[in-house]
Amino acid sequence: MITCKGMVLRELELPAPYADSKPLQLETVTLLPPKATDIVVKVMGGGLCHSDLSVINGSRGRMIPMLMGHEGAGEVIEIGAGIDDVKVGDKVVFQFAPSCGRCEMCQSGRPQICYAAVKARQEGGLLSGGSRIRGEGGETIAHHTGISCFAEYAVVNRGSVVVIDDPISMVDAAVFGCAVMTGAGAVLNTSKIQAGETVAIFGLGGVGLCGIMGAKASGAEVIIGVDLEESKRKKAEELGATHTFDARDPQLASKVADLTRGGVDVAVELAGAIKAMEGAYSVLRRGGRLVTAGLSPAGAQFGFEHADLVSNEKAVIGSYMGSSVPVRDIPRFLRMYHAGALPVDKLIDGYLGFDQMNEGFDKLAQGKALRQILAPHGT
Repeated sequence: MITCKGMVLRELELPAPYADSKPLQLETVTLLPPKATDIVVKVMGGGLCHSDLSVINGSRGRMIPMLMGHEGAGEVIEIGAGIDDVKVGDKVVFQFAPSCGRCEMCQSGRPQICYAAVKARQEGGLLSGGSRIRGEGGETIAHHTGISCFAEYAVVNRGSVVVIDDPISMVDAAVFGCAVMTGAGAVLNTSKIQAGETVAIFGLGGVGLCGIMGAKASGAEVIIGVDLEESKRKKAEELGATHTFDARDPQLASKVADLTRGGVDVAVELAGAIKAMEGAYSVLRRGGRLVTAGLSPAGAQFGFEHADLVSNEKAVIGSYMGSSVPVRDIPRFLRMYHAGALPVDKLIDGYLGFDQMNEGFDKLAQGKALRQILAPHGT
């Protein structure tokens, strides 16, 4: 067993600023020994993501108490008895959608939407069954998406990591576990953008800017970034957007239509907001496709005119984790990073200690940060 520090969420929907209400509490937790198919990881970096924020603010409910964090990377320090393809000392990137390899989704080549993983996530446990985290007095604490990397150490299922052999700092490697896979993956995997196509990315946070980079790497002719924040639009231009627009512009659809001969081939929603979905649908040309990887609050509804969808042969496509196959895509995206095609290091605006985490989520909620990374053991 390991005793370590971790950030635990015990109450949902506490009011902002979080620096005052402190929804994340630094606690000493005990990690139970790994089962046969589990591994223990020394966490080197954990990225602060809007998916974490959506749990903290209650937009997407989860079991509590929960040790938070789903985007991260680290070094293996112990392996379960049934594992022979990972060794102590291996560098790994966490991925929040492990797969069983046996269910219908896995067998059809879509491991990111594995049935067994969904069940484990809903129960706050690991794919191998149950939680490995205990609080004071033996209290069971739930895992966040089977990872819980806002801690010094994590016990995870073998399927929740991808082993990498790469010179990247393991603190910075954290962003490949969510932002890169979701944003770049939505463009490169789900959208399947072809060279010369026109693209609009709605939502220019860390995930959306990875989408911008993915669109540039794909050879898109016109890349439009749409966001409420001017600073994020400027960052999008730095990373490859050919044009940007304020999401509040009432003439957005007509301006995009004028720019692209009637609308974009692909609109990608990465904001997790219904307004962004509506904006993305409005800028499609005939035959266009809308891909969405954002997660709106539970129960939110998106609507469109049915006749328009049919007569103009448009498509609306969901993209979970960028339709990524992590063991294929994390190494691929790392190669693109080193080649300069995915300069994701430009998204990192700071490294945090445990005592700065609540303030960090204030900055994220206010649009003042793209990717802050918890460094439990320092940088």
